[in-house]
Amino acid sequence: MTVAYLGPEGTFCESAARQLTPAETRVPAASVVAALEQVRTGDAAAAIVPIENSVEGSVSGTLDELAALPALRITAETAVPVRFTLMAPASVPLSEIRAVGTHPHASAQCRRWIHDNLPHADIVATSSTAAAAQALAEGTAAFDAAIGNRLAAERFGLVPLADDIADNREAVTRFVRVERPGTLPPLTGSDKTSLLLYMKANRSGALLEILTEFAVRGINMTRLESRPTRQVLGEYCFSVDIEGHVAEARIGEALLGLHRICADVVFLGSYPRLDGEASVAPEGLTDADYAAARHWLDRLRAGE
Repeated sequence: MTVAYLGPEGTFCESAARQLTPAETRVPAASVVAALEQVRTGDAAAAIVPIENSVEGSVSGTLDELAALPALRITAETAVPVRFTLMAPASVPLSEIRAVGTHPHASAQCRRWIHDNLPHADIVATSSTAAAAQALAEGTAAFDAAIGNRLAAERFGLVPLADDIADNREAVTRFVRVERPGTLPPLTGSDKTSLLLYMKANRSGALLEILTEFAVRGINMTRLESRPTRQVLGEYCFSVDIEGHVAEARIGEALLGLHRICADVVFLGSYPRLDGEASVAPEGLTDADYAAARHWLDRLRAGE
């Protein structure tokens, strides 16, 4: 089974792909769009793409592509610690480096280190950190050093000049496995559900109505952010991660409520949480409580 991932080889995404697809054939793709398109066309069974960074926030390109049709589903997630290395074709003093190639997210996460150690170096944006390393190795780069994953230095035969140069050494990037719609991952008790919610109208209280559907059922949100719909200027939808699985009664009831009040609800998947923490329903909101309430209502309707 072939799995596409955001390439080229040597990216953090390849590290994530190794975790999520240890026994599958992995093929690098040129972009998030290309990786997900391979899934949509059936050329790949799944794609591994970045969705969120603890420093820079969500990866907008991934969120936008997940909102597109045909529909896709998130089936798993993992996190990779972000450890950056400065590398070059040969060992050189930092004072001789005049330009550094890397992805904009990487340069943003190393901003302070670059300011302190490479104050005169220009930063050249590349499509990925591994692409910068590859260009250096092939001698086609317009820069003389690159910032990326140490795996890229090893893969392309480059010399590490400085390791662990990120300003925040606790930074991690979350990656997801994306597949075509099919059988959902089973309920584990430690699950997450991802949604895109579109308001019927931009009016006072519209977001509160959406949040109320979660609050009254004791559903905790782990992420909430607005995204442009890319249709009308100033029109936004909401990208949401919540604790729980669509197979749970309270999650299902919340989706029914959202379907009534939203212009559209896009279900992006229910899948195991990477932290393994249990999602505990408050008293009165367990599946058993919903089943008992349903049984009581059915008896009333039957005239008992």
